[in-house]
Amino acid sequence: MRIFLVRHGDADAEIPEGLGDEARALTAKARATTSQHFASLSERMGPVGLILTSPLVRTVQTAQILSIETKHEGLLKVHRCLLPDMPVGAVEPVLTEHSDQNLVLVGHQPSMGALAAHLLGMQSFPKPVNPGTVIALERTEGETPQLKFLFYAAPGQQVLDVIQ
Repeated sequence: MRIFLVRHGDADAEIPEGLGDEARALTAKARATTSQHFASLSERMGPVGLILTSPLVRTVQTAQILSIETKHEGLLKVHRCLLPDMPVGAVEPVLTEHSDQNLVLVGHQPSMGALAAHLLGMQSFPKPVNPGTVIALERTEGETPQLKFLFYAAPGQQVLDVIQ
């Protein structure tokens, strides 16, 4: 099982009139850059079984772009465990339930960095999780399944196979 933690792309700083922060959409530039970034990673990511996203507009848009660029033909589902204020442990039941497929989780910062650190058993994740960043992990099989780091890919930067 592979798990891809994805931070949403850059969102418009202005909150739409009469709505809250949850309605902020990706900027036009973010739509273009995240599309290019995800396209460059699609082969490396391989087939994706399920994409789960926070219900906020910017994460749903990011998930849609990722779905297109990875040629994902399955469902794209909203899940409350990816809301910005949820504890990192809230995702554990989701990982258990979907342990038979590659999974993409599209969320927010600091949640994505905290989740990566939590899953890898680190105090904190050593790299910035900028908009559009993908952190790839793989669950190893065995008596006590563990997660190992695969790659870190921030837009406009070289993909890292090792983090320190």
